[in-house]
Amino acid sequence: MAPTLAKPFDAERDILLGEGTGRVKTVWFVDYACPHTRRIRDIVQRSPGRFGAQNASTAVRFIEPENDTDGSEHAARAAIAAHRQGRFIEMHQALFESPPKFTPAKVERLAEKLGLDMARFRADFAADETRARIDEDRESLGAVDDIMMPLIFIDGRFYEGAWDEDSLIEAVEKPLGLRLALASEDFFHWAASAGLVLILATLAALTIANIGWHDWYEEFRETEFALSFGGASFGLSLEAWINDGLMALFFLLVGIEIKREIVFGELSTRDRAILPILGALGGMVVPALIYAGINWGEDTAHGWGVPMATDIAFTIGIMALLGDKVPTSLKVFVSALAIADDLGAILVIAVFYGHGFHMAEFLVAGLVLALMIGLAVGRVYNRAPYLILGVALWYFVHESGLHATLAGVLTAAAIPSRRPADPEGIAAQAAAIVEADTAEDGLGDAAVHRLQNAVERLREPGFHLQNALENWSNFLILPLFAFFNTGLLIIGSSFSPMAPEALGVMLGLLIGKPLGIVGIVFIATKLGLARLSSEIGWQQMIGAGFLAGVGFTMSIFISSAAFEGAQLESVKLAVLLASSVAAITGSVLIARAPAIGGRRGD
Repeated sequence: MAPTLAKPFDAERDILLGEGTGRVKTVWFVDYACPHTRRIRDIVQRSPGRFGAQNASTAVRFIEPENDTDGSEHAARAAIAAHRQGRFIEMHQALFESPPKFTPAKVERLAEKLGLDMARFRADFAADETRARIDEDRESLGAVDDIMMPLIFIDGRFYEGAWDEDSLIEAVEKPLGLRLALASEDFFHWAASAGLVLILATLAALTIANIGWHDWYEEFRETEFALSFGGASFGLSLEAWINDGLMALFFLLVGIEIKREIVFGELSTRDRAILPILGALGGMVVPALIYAGINWGEDTAHGWGVPMATDIAFTIGIMALLGDKVPTSLKVFVSALAIADDLGAILVIAVFYGHGFHMAEFLVAGLVLALMIGLAVGRVYNRAPYLILGVALWYFVHESGLHATLAGVLTAAAIPSRRPADPEGIAAQAAAIVEADTAEDGLGDAAVHRLQNAVERLREPGFHLQNALENWSNFLILPLFAFFNTGLLIIGSSFSPMAPEALGVMLGLLIGKPLGIVGIVFIATKLGLARLSSEIGWQQMIGAGFLAGVGFTMSIFISSAAFEGAQLESVKLAVLLASSVAAITGSVLIARAPAIGGRRGD
């Protein structure tokens, strides 16, 4: 979500370019020595004239870099002092037209040229109130600390668009398309949005199934869709296309995230990885043992993998809703734990929940994977060959009897990784490309292509694929999965929480998860194998353990691979009930936990 101003536009307090009664309020943070600010000054200053005083108003606030070597503070003091004599605009222009290296003597010369009252100017320039105003302007940014210059806020929202006049004008005019884009961006970037959409999809399925449309729902799920070419045909039910096909894309994204964390992130070193990996192991083994103990000797014993899983989207979304109640280090721990947990769930699905086994198709799948690995070893970074081969891999994995979603993870593993490029080198390259292309009608196609290649190099190939698919996964694939897998009959249902498969799942998620995670973390810290962050208290850790018991998507996915018929319905209901209780319990424990050392999260 785009950053917003801590202190909004204030026509009484702010220094204005024009009138302050416009419909759209723009706040421009100025550093007179900053080359980027100097480049866009004409665009910003023309905006009041373009729109008229009734439509747009622009306020100027001041900001200085941490290492002020070019006299940014002197320039800001001079502008404020001139404003107190009603001559801000003239000084504002003079400062921008002067070489960006300011001293008290230099700004005094500018004031003399403008004919200001010099005694008054010197007094205002040196006044504590002037310094206080600069500090107030900086504080009005709130939590916006690391955003590059120039800083422009439109109606309190940080402008993240291009630095050209047409783009800025569009941002001020806010046509319908832009308003929709901003609203969707805010929603998609809200950490809890994916979980909310999943809840809505689940409620929709439960409603349809319990208002008399259950038979239609089941018939719709079983509708077959087939791909045919000549005499060959490949068909699956709609539910299977979603569970085995679309969910393979979800597992592709999961695989990319796991690989990134192992190569570059929280699982890349022993010190970082040991605690979340141990927590994930405890959170998988203990629930599985609880389930296996309850179902020992029953025909449901093979469902031990269901309570092992954690739904990362829900868990992260709940922590986002809890805000600063969750310390930053706890967010990092739970995120890394959920990723390690996903890796464990993937291995369990691949090894234990396939259906039959066909050696010929398995060998062909191995050849396809070997070809993908060969491309990676040969440093082929183009993503298209991996995606095309990934489709073939999916087919042969499916036909081999292994769970088809394994193909998504294997494709993610095959996509090559590389360290991101040096941003300074890319910036220099981009500047050189723009300077070399001087066409009057904008950059030529070749220059644009080179710029795209340079910018893409800032991230590894998997990042760009994840960026392209993530919203599709969160807001289409997972909601479709939830809708087609949670249409359970509750009214008149024969569901019994004491049925071994249901009881095993519920106790596994509600007791096994927090017991396994917190227990193994406690043991590891006491043995000196790992160290718990000073920000995290044990009540917060227990709350996180309960949040990890929100199995939802992943648990339902495993249950769909492990069970059928009435047992599957029973297990799904158990997952929904246990996940709901785990979410509420974990949230209450974290929300009511005392801050450790007086510190909270971001």
